[in-house]
Amino acid sequence: MTRYRKQDPEITRRRLINAAMGTTVTVGIVSLVGVLGTAKPAFRMTRDKMPPVPGDILVHADPAREGQLVKVSDLSEKLVRAWPQGKDKEGNNLIRKGDPNNVLAIYRFAPGKIRTPTNLEATINTQIVAYSDICTHAGCSVADDDQQAGQMKCPCHSGQYDPTRGCIVTGGPPPRPLAQLPIKQQGDHLVVSEFFLENPYPLTEQEWKARVAAVKAQLA
Repeated sequence: MTRYRKQDPEITRRRLINAAMGTTVTVGIVSLVGVLGTAKPAFRMTRDKMPPVPGDILVHADPAREGQLVKVSDLSEKLVRAWPQGKDKEGNNLIRKGDPNNVLAIYRFAPGKIRTPTNLEATINTQIVAYSDICTHAGCSVADDDQQAGQMKCPCHSGQYDPTRGCIVTGGPPPRPLAQLPIKQQGDHLVVSEFFLENPYPLTEQEWKARVAAVKAQLA
């Protein structure tokens, strides 16, 4: 009698099919987990995550002065970081820092120094101007590096912007300028007069329009 039994070809084929199906399912599950892991999380709109809203007052974002009102006298050609401060449902002051992309960059330049394509009507006396401080390349804070007066250079990938000319890109990889925020003066303080003129990082133009509509609906 032979030492080994001859295997049934049908059984062998079934084993091969089952093994192949098991591998396919495993690969499918791993792929699904990978997709879910990289999927953009759902954004839940809360008042602390709202973008700067008309009527918000600007407060310092620097940890040493966070929450203090930004005064005109605080400003120069040296970048100042700020948060928009609005109200919660009870009418109490609320800094909108639930979304880190809300941080702003503010400058005060000498008369005549700010030029187009800056929206001059959205500045204060064509001297004080505010922008999103979030680089349009990879979302880094442009102000996280030591800045020379009048200069904007992102520390992550050396993106450069000109705040006197609408924050156009003057160097590095950013695909578009920083979004300008219309502001007005109220006493010695700065107040948001309108939503960002362009879509801020990381939103597309369509997403930004939807975000503004959602904010207006919630505050109505």
